[in-house]
Amino acid sequence: MLFVTVDIHVFKANFLLFAIPPLAISCIQQILVATVSFGINVGICSHNKTKDGHHSRYYGLCKFSLDQAKLALDSLEVPVGCTIVNEGNNVIASGRNRTTESQNATRHVEMEAIDVLLDQWRKNGLRKTGLSKAQVADKFSICTLYVTCELCIICAAALFILGIKQVYYGCANDKFGGCRSILSLHSGSIQTPTGFRDHTRKGFKCQGGIMASEAISLLRTFKGQVSP
Repeated sequence: MLFVTVDIHVFKANFLLFAIPPLAISCIQQILVATVSFGINVGICSHNKTKDGHHSRYYGLCKFSLDQAKLALDSLEVPVGCTIVNEGNNVIASGRNRTTESQNATRHVEMEAIDVLLDQWRKNGLRKTGLSKAQVADKFSICTLYVTCELCIICAAALFILGIKQVYYGCANDKFGGCRSILSLHSGSIQTPTGFRDHTRKGFKCQGGIMASEAISLLRTFKGQVSP
């Protein structure tokens, strides 16, 4: 059982408490220590498809996420990018890794995009009262994330709590993956912090291997840049 406490009003990736299995703790410690180094095993996910395959309808959104990953690569960040769309498949947020730029190991691509959305929603009529946890969950329940690499354990837990509808990712994250590779945080039931719409909620839909080869190519390029 995983318990994560999050203060939504100052979200900014502030995870106040983790009480999780030793394996997950070990993975999180490695993530925080090895943020700048290349820590992702770039093996191709078994469901790899491109625009000519079964996942062709996702191509445009995955390509947009890859463009974000290229921006990260240009900034000497681990090249991972993401896009968040609403129920009409309209892009409402995007992000790239900024851990080195911000000198903050929690500024993963998903956290960047989440903060963009929270800021937008606060400005759209909720500036004075702020967002309640129930409102955040309602808004995220119609959102889909497209990301070039499988979510790490921290980001998978955050999106679970926020109530994301579904996630599509590119290559597997064999060292830190929270959506099958190490833990399957998307598929189980986790007790969420008090104040959310459903105190106990089921996981989100997750599918990997979409444009995995392209994502891996960027990661290999980054590894070549930082290797001595």
